[in-house]
Amino acid sequence: MQVHAQPAAKTQALSSNAGEALPALQLKSSNLLQETYPQEVRDQQPIYIKGDSLEGQPDIKASVHGDAELRRGDTSIRAEKLDYAVPDDKVNAVGSVRINQAGNVYEGTALDLQVDAFKGQFDNANYRFLANGAYGESSRVEFVDQDNSIIHDATYTTCQRGDEESWQPSWMLKAKTIHLDMAEEVGVAEGARLQFKGVTVLPVPRMSFPLSDKRKSGLLPPMIGMDKLGGIEYSQPYYWNIAPNRDMTITPSLMTKRGVNLAGQFRYLEPSYSGETYASYMPGDNLRNRDRWGYSWQHRTTFNTPVGGLGLNMNLNRVSDGDYWRDFRLAPVALRQRLLPSTANLSWAKGDGVLSLNVLRYQMQQDLTTPIAPPYSMVPQLQYRYTPLDLPHGLDFTVVADTTRFELIRPIAGQVGNNGQRSYVQAQLSRPFLSPGAFITPKLMLHTSMYQTDQLMSDGTKSATRTLPTFSLDSGLVFERDTSWFGTNLLQTFEPRAFYTYTPYRNQSMLPLYDTGRSDFNFASIFSENDYIGQDRIADNHLMTLGATSRFIDPESGAEKLKFAVAQRLRLSDQRVLLPGEVAATSKLSDVLLGAAFNWTDKWSLEGTTQYNKDIGRTVRTTATARYSPGSYRTFNIGYRTQLDTVTKQDSSKLVDVGWQWPINDLWGDKGKDLGAGRGQGGGRLYAVGRLNYSFKDKKLVDTVVGLEYDGCCWIGRVVLERLQSSLIQSNLRLLFQVEFVGFSRLSFGADPTASLKRNVPRYEYLREAATPPSRFTNYD
Repeated sequence: MQVHAQPAAKTQALSSNAGEALPALQLKSSNLLQETYPQEVRDQQPIYIKGDSLEGQPDIKASVHGDAELRRGDTSIRAEKLDYAVPDDKVNAVGSVRINQAGNVYEGTALDLQVDAFKGQFDNANYRFLANGAYGESSRVEFVDQDNSIIHDATYTTCQRGDEESWQPSWMLKAKTIHLDMAEEVGVAEGARLQFKGVTVLPVPRMSFPLSDKRKSGLLPPMIGMDKLGGIEYSQPYYWNIAPNRDMTITPSLMTKRGVNLAGQFRYLEPSYSGETYASYMPGDNLRNRDRWGYSWQHRTTFNTPVGGLGLNMNLNRVSDGDYWRDFRLAPVALRQRLLPSTANLSWAKGDGVLSLNVLRYQMQQDLTTPIAPPYSMVPQLQYRYTPLDLPHGLDFTVVADTTRFELIRPIAGQVGNNGQRSYVQAQLSRPFLSPGAFITPKLMLHTSMYQTDQLMSDGTKSATRTLPTFSLDSGLVFERDTSWFGTNLLQTFEPRAFYTYTPYRNQSMLPLYDTGRSDFNFASIFSENDYIGQDRIADNHLMTLGATSRFIDPESGAEKLKFAVAQRLRLSDQRVLLPGEVAATSKLSDVLLGAAFNWTDKWSLEGTTQYNKDIGRTVRTTATARYSPGSYRTFNIGYRTQLDTVTKQDSSKLVDVGWQWPINDLWGDKGKDLGAGRGQGGGRLYAVGRLNYSFKDKKLVDTVVGLEYDGCCWIGRVVLERLQSSLIQSNLRLLFQVEFVGFSRLSFGADPTASLKRNVPRYEYLREAATPPSRFTNYD
C-alpha cells in the first residue's frame, strides 16, 4: 500500500484563514495491491515474458529457453521451456513447470493453457492451495476457467510433511475426480474414499467439502450416538447457504427406540431486522406415545419514522409437553428450561420518552419430584418512561407510568391466585453533588399504585390504592495515597460510604404478589432503598448502611490489582412489611458483608464474598472463585459456594465447581509452541479438559464433563464423557466422540463434543478457530 499526503499548498488553500493550523496528514488506501482483480482490469493487463534466451516473431509467437517465465496479473508460469502463441493467447510449457495463480501453486511436467481464459490442462501435476494449506497429487489437472478446475486421480490432505523418511499423511482423500470451485471455495469429490491412518473410514460415491472457512450448502458430517432414551441415533444435517445474510440447517434424525425427528434452524440478518428460529417435530414418539414438537423464535426489528423510533422484539418458546426438556437434550437451551417464557415487546421512542407494550406468558415443564409454581403472566403491560436529559441545576428526574394485567395460567395443585390489574406511577428526583474526592446524592421518590382484582383480597375488597414516599441520601469520600507492594508502585484508595433511606409504613399485606420477591443480599442491594424486587411490596425501611472499599491500582495502566470491601446495615426501626412466610429481623444490625478480589497478574484471579451473622457467630453464605490461566489452552478454575440454614444451623447447600483445560504434555516438560490464538500448540499434544460439580451435602457429583483432546496437527480427536443432572433422581449420561480432519470435515459419534465443552468448561478454547484467510502475496513468486 502506498501513502499519499496532500501537498501543503493545497491543504492551505482549503483553510479559510491562513493563520489557522493546517489539518494533519491522512493516510489513504491504494488499490495497487488488490487481493482480486476486477474483470475489466484483468482484461487490460499486459503479459511479461523473460528467460535465458528468447526467440520468435513480434505479436505472433515467442519461445523462451532456460528459466523461462510468463507473468500476467496474479498468475505466473515458470518452466525450462515455454512457447507462447500471441493470436491464440496460448502457452505450452515443459520441464519443471510451476504455476502460481493468486497464491495457489501447481507443479507438473507439461502444460497446455490459454492464459486469459485460464483454460487447458496440466499433466502429472501436484498442487497446494493457499487458503487452507491443503495439497495433493494428480495424473492431470483440467483448468476450466479462472475459478474452476477438475483434478483426475487426485489425492487431498492438509497434513504437512515431516522430516522422517517414512512419513505418511495421517489422513488423505483419494478420488477419481475432484471438482474445485475457487469462487465458492468448495470441492466436490467423486468416486472418493477417506483414509485415516491408512484405513478407509468413509467410502462415498460423491461428497463435497470446503476449501476454506467460507459457508457453503451441502451435507454436514453425520452424527451417530447412543443413549438409554433413544437407543442408537443417526442424524444427518444439511446446511443451506441461502444468501450471505440467510442460512438454514435441516437435521433429520432416526432413533431406534423412539422414531424419526426432523429439526431445522433458520437465521436471517437484515439492516433493520434480524432473528433466528428453531423448530422440531417427532410424529408418534414411542417414548411418550404422542407427537412431540418444539419451537423457538427470536426476532428483533428497529426502524425510524417521522414520529419517532419503533422497535419490535419477540422471543417465543413453546413445546408439546412438560417432558420435552428431559427428552430432547440436543434442543436449544431456550427449550430445555423448565420455565419457558414467551415475550413480545413493541416500543416507541420519541425525545426523552419511551412507550412500550409488552406481553409475557410462561409455559411450565414440570417434574413431579420438584414441582414449580408458575409465575403470573403479563397479558399485557403498557408502560411509559420519561427521563429528561437536560434538566437545569444538575437535577436527575425519572417518571414511570405502568398498567399491567396479571393472570395465573395453569396453576399447580394448591396454588391460589388472584388475577387482576395493577397500575402505578413512580417518580424520582435526585441531585448528585460530585467532586474528585467526595460525592453526595439526595433522592426523593414517590410511588402510587392501584389494584383491581378478580377475586376478593384478604381485606374483603377487590380494589386497593397505596401511596408511599421514599427519601434516601447516598454519600462517600475517596482518599488516595501512593504505596508499594512487593516492589510494585501502587495507588491505594480508601472509600468510605454512608447510605441512609427512609420509607414510612403502609399496610400492604392484603395486596397480591404478582412480580415481587426479596432481593438477594449483596453489595448492590445493601445500598438500595427497597428490600424487594417488583412493585407489590415497598419495605418500610429506616436504615443506615455503612461500608468501605479499599483498592490498589496500577497507576500506569489503571488496572485494579487488589480490592477489599466491607458493609453492614443498621436498622433504625423495625420492619413491618413482610412477604408471606417471612420472619421479621430481630437484630438492629444486619449480617456483615465482606468481599475481596485479587488480580495481581493476568495469570491469577481470586475473588470471594462472605456473609457473616454475628448472632450465631458463623458465616451464612460464602462464594469464592479462583482462576489460574498462564497461557493459551492452560486454564484452571475452581469455585466454592455454601449456604447455611439459619434455623437448623445446617448447610442447605455446599458445592465445589472445578473446570480445566491443560496440555498433559506439560507433565514431561513438553511445553509446546506458541502458534497464536486458535491454532493449538503443535502436533502430538494431548489436552485434558473437563468440569466437575460436587455437592458435599449430597456427597455426590451433580454434573460431570470430562474429556481428552489430541492434536495430531492435521487432525484432532476428542472423547468426552458427559453426565448432567436433569432432576433430583434422574441424570443423562452420554459418551461423545469426534475426529476432526482439519481443513476438511468432522466425524462425530454422538452430539458435537466441542459444543458441550464450550458450554460447560469456563474459558475453554478451541484448538482450531476460524482464521483470517492469508493474502495471495504470502506465496508470491
